[in-house]
Amino acid sequence: MPEAATAGRESFGSRLGRAMADRGPLCVGIDPHPALLQRWGLNDDAAGLERFSLAVLEAVGPLAAAVKPQVALYERHGSAGMAVLERTLAEAADASVLTIADAKRGDIGSTMAAYADAWLRDGSALAADSVTLSPYLGFESLRPALELAAQTGRGVFVLALTSNPEGASVQHVGGADSVARRIVQAAAMENQRYIGSPEPENQQPAAGPGSAGLGSVGLVVGATVGSALTELGLDLAAVRGPILAPGLGAQGATAADLRRTFGAAYGQVLGTSSRDILGAGPRVQDLYDAARRTLEELRTA
Repeated sequence: MPEAATAGRESFGSRLGRAMADRGPLCVGIDPHPALLQRWGLNDDAAGLERFSLAVLEAVGPLAAAVKPQVALYERHGSAGMAVLERTLAEAADASVLTIADAKRGDIGSTMAAYADAWLRDGSALAADSVTLSPYLGFESLRPALELAAQTGRGVFVLALTSNPEGASVQHVGGADSVARRIVQAAAMENQRYIGSPEPENQQPAAGPGSAGLGSVGLVVGATVGSALTELGLDLAAVRGPILAPGLGAQGATAADLRRTFGAAYGQVLGTSSRDILGAGPRVQDLYDAARRTLEELRTA
């Protein structure tokens, strides 16, 4: 496996680990659902989308380790919506706020390479600090994105164990050798390029943004998966990469739930809240206060 070459940019895992240590382990989703736009008194069009996105970024940018725009909610507005997403990503970069493009891309060959080029290439209008990926055409189908992320100092979050009821029909298959477990193991192997060889079996693997840092290949694991991690024997601490955990707040998970669910890997967890914080808008101060409350819960869990 080739060494990571970041074109002069510090690796994503290292940058995210420092942001989590400095600000706290909070990611805020920028999810401009039509109902939220209406609740904010905004039109369901590109202009409303832009006002919504920039207000959220202004409010939570000083607090969150990262923001996560939901790409589908920009795509539904066509080229005008994608232009708003481009501006949102650019404004976040200017404000030194890390971004996770929640695009869930996954394909094979030249098509996967094109997706990687869009979201991870230096100079692309859609380039984010990281992107979510779907591995269900085989983990190795993600190779173009894994390699380009390593080259440009960006990162990926691979869907591993989602909390939607339908996910279990694929991710849990195999029992002790489940699909989810294979994805977790593959991510751990990828992170060796960032962190080095695994520790001997009698040593605890490095976790969280500590001295060993984080790798740039993260996983998406739902905050509400409950006992599934134990039942499937998933060792997330051994991944030594960030764990994006959506579902905090309105979807039912608390900071205490995250601590119980993720155990030894809690230091790697980036708790993600969207509706719970966004519902406090449209006033920037109210959004800021909601994000601050969530962050304090994560810090004291």
